[in-house]
Amino acid sequence: MSTAEKTFSKGLEGVIAAQTEMSFINGTEGILEYVGIAIGDLASKSSFEETVFLLWNKRLPSRSELESFTQSLRANYGLCDEMITQIKSLPTDAEPMHVIRTMISMLSLYDTNPNENSVEAAREKALNILAVTPMIVAAFDRHRRGLEVVAPDASLGFAANFLYMLNGEKPTDAMIRAFDICMITHADHGLNNSTFAARVVISTLSDVYSAITAAVGSLRGPLHGGANEGVMKMLNLIPSVDDAEDHVMNMIKNKERIMGFGHRVYKSKDPRASELMTLAKQLADDTGNMDLYLKSNAIENIMEREYASKGIYPNVDFYSATTYHCIGLKLDLFTPMFVLARIAGWSGHVIEQLGDNRLFRPTTDYVGPHAAPYVSIDDR
Repeated sequence: MSTAEKTFSKGLEGVIAAQTEMSFINGTEGILEYVGIAIGDLASKSSFEETVFLLWNKRLPSRSELESFTQSLRANYGLCDEMITQIKSLPTDAEPMHVIRTMISMLSLYDTNPNENSVEAAREKALNILAVTPMIVAAFDRHRRGLEVVAPDASLGFAANFLYMLNGEKPTDAMIRAFDICMITHADHGLNNSTFAARVVISTLSDVYSAITAAVGSLRGPLHGGANEGVMKMLNLIPSVDDAEDHVMNMIKNKERIMGFGHRVYKSKDPRASELMTLAKQLADDTGNMDLYLKSNAIENIMEREYASKGIYPNVDFYSATTYHCIGLKLDLFTPMFVLARIAGWSGHVIEQLGDNRLFRPTTDYVGPHAAPYVSIDDR
């Protein structure tokens, strides 16, 4: 292809770089489907474990298949003693996202064949990473709080087990379901930045651990997974519902970014936000945080009035912040929750990439000088 025929898209916007059967997004109409099934149906009828099976196998499981998959996941919940010792040696002021990135990378050291990249091997490694990352997060959080690490309970599902390991007590049914829905709605979302990072790394035939580690590093950024922390910080700065109008309008006047609004893809309301809005309201009522929900709702109404005509609506981060707060999570654990869910999507894309691989090798548009003279250092 000649230079004249090449096109440039800043940030690769609008460029199709991969094919997938996992998730479909129509940003104009606000549609998100996993393997053709609407996210609303999965959030209301499915479980996170079933959703993972759907993404990795491109179909819903039979009852026996789901039971087998669930048991395999639970059988891998535990971390080896060496990993737990490593977590207990970490600085208590370390950022959880840095901890997760480091510990997922470290998992490769305890894999007898970390570089095996067959599709089947990738599935096994992905299952292990998905199963143990909740314990990495929970163990580190308890370590920094001066508490004993809680061993996983294989009788519990993914959501319940994580909350149990984090808090040391069985969670309520409402919290389990809320967390499960959060995991479902965050599981996959097309070729977003972190998913692209995972596919780029595995396209070199590196290894699954490197690919997922790269994805975690990408997700950590405030323009990607870190946005829900920004939402909570904003909500904490607003004293009451009555103060929301002045606070948001001042932010707009000062050209400050309103976190949790707008999306690179959606030009209508993010369908995941719709699911989480209902969930956040229920949890806020159950946990005595209705003022927080009402502030969120007031901000949404203001933004709709000011920006809906420009296609700026709440995204998944906006109401997930309220949901996570009501569950009792610390602010710096919000983005790690995104990791727990998105490992499902990243792994599915890694498996897809390995099934029909081609090395990613885009070109650049050189805009520098040509035929520039070399000037001796004595003459510079």
